[in-house]
Formats: sequence, structure tokens, C-alpha cells
Amino acid sequence: MAARIERVVTSGQFTLDGGTWDVDNNVWLVGDDHEVIVIDAAHDAQAIAEAVGDRRLTAIVCTHAHNDHVNAAPALADLTGATIWLHPDDLPLWKLTHPDRDPDAHLVDGQVIEAAGADLTVLHTPGHAPGAVCLHDPGLGALFTGDTLFQGGPGATGRSYSHFPTIITSIRDRLLTLPPATEVFTGHGDGTTIGAEAPHLQEWIDRGH
Repeated sequence: MAARIERVVTSGQFTLDGGTWDVDNNVWLVGDDHEVIVIDAAHDAQAIAEAVGDRRLTAIVCTHAHNDHVNAAPALADLTGATIWLHPDDLPLWKLTHPDRDPDAHLVDGQVIEAAGADLTVLHTPGHAPGAVCLHDPGLGALFTGDTLFQGGPGATGRSYSHFPTIITSIRDRLLTLPPATEVFTGHGDGTTIGAEAPHLQEWIDRGH
């Protein structure tokens, strides 16, 4: 049986550089009736655990380490025994939220995370954060972009640890080369497709964000 994709929306706050903003986050579950992985454990470990139910949670994959994407990860791991995965370039950001707990494992570009018929390939896509990653499953025709690519353009690059030319390079070289029908599952808000976003690259470059 093919894996399926489920969404849980959680609400909380994003804090960086002395500012705080209210945010709604997309938490993605990929798996079947028996086994599942979570992409970005945001805000509410209990709500995510309820969505997992009695399935085995094998991995909590962090697309990047901004607090609103990782603040519930340790609690969810404690509840479920799942492994927390993060790209090592985002450890400085992780430490801002979890100074006393490290991730369990380091993501590496090109590695494949398997769960219940899903094969998620890790794409290192820095720019929004140094260790930002996207997860691509060709079989599902799905791309989980965290805060790297949204409907309407790149993720924000106006704060610490982010860089606009870098995110443009990541999107152009790693994401827009994927099949146009690829569905994009984002860290916040509504999804899109690669085909819908690709024609707008030059507009984003011209506007500078």
C-alpha cells in the first residue's frame, strides 16, 4: 500500500532576533496505517501524537531549526521514541531553542529516509537557514519544502542565518529542476506545484525577496 500524506496545523510563535510573531505551522505525516514519519514537529507535541495514534513513529525530520518548526520535537520524541533528524548546519539555530538537548541524528544531502512505502530523499537547500532541507519523494510526486519555497516565492531571508542569493540558488538548482507536476507541501499556508512556481523565478530575483 502506498504511503499517504496527512496534515496537522498547529499554532504558536516564531521568535528570532528579538522579535516574536504568531504563526500557524503545517506538520506533515507520511506513512500508512502502521508506520509514519513526522516532518516538522511544531508547537504541540500532544496534537501531533494524537494524529500519529497507535502507529509507530520512526522519525521526526526537521526541515530547519527555527523554533516554530522544532519546538515540539523533543517532547514528541519522548512520547514516541522517534529519532530527531536535523542537518548539522542548523545546530546553532537548534541550540537557541533546545540548549540542553541535541538532535539524535544528522541529515546528509542525498540520504533517503524510508517510512511505510515512502522514500524521502534529503535535498540540502540552504538560504532560509544554513541547514534547511527539502524532502522529495518521486513515487508520491511530493516535495516537502519547509520554509524554502512557498506559493508565491522563496521563504524569508531578512533575519539572522539567512541569505537571499543562497535561497535562490537552492530553489533554482535543486527544486525547480523537479517534474512540474510535483506537489509542494509547505511549512506554512497552502501548497503549490513546481510547475506553478517555476515561471516566476526571475520575478523573485528582481524583487529581491
